[in-house]
Amino acid sequence: MSGVATAAANVRMTAWVHGQVQGVGFRWFTRSVALELGLRGSASNLSDGRVEVVAEGPEDGCRRLLDALRSPQAPGRVDSVVERWSEPKGAPPGFFER
Repeated sequence: MSGVATAAANVRMTAWVHGQVQGVGFRWFTRSVALELGLRGSASNLSDGRVEVVAEGPEDGCRRLLDALRSPQAPGRVDSVVERWSEPKGAPPGFFER
């Protein structure tokens, strides 16, 4: 049973998305995918033009969200995605655009 618990352990993934990702529906797209995957967190515009994505949930779901952020279906133009993994902090239910 411990193997199952480990496989389903929650993580926190923070990603900074570089490119033309503001004003093109990128945060809405991110929220939509994250909610489908059952993740909690937010997508926020940063003053330097990047979008910061913070997601908590199963590692597989966070990796699938990263794949979506890097996919051709993501709105705008994604030049790069920088990610950081950490322990979850207990994000509130839901996924928000900020």
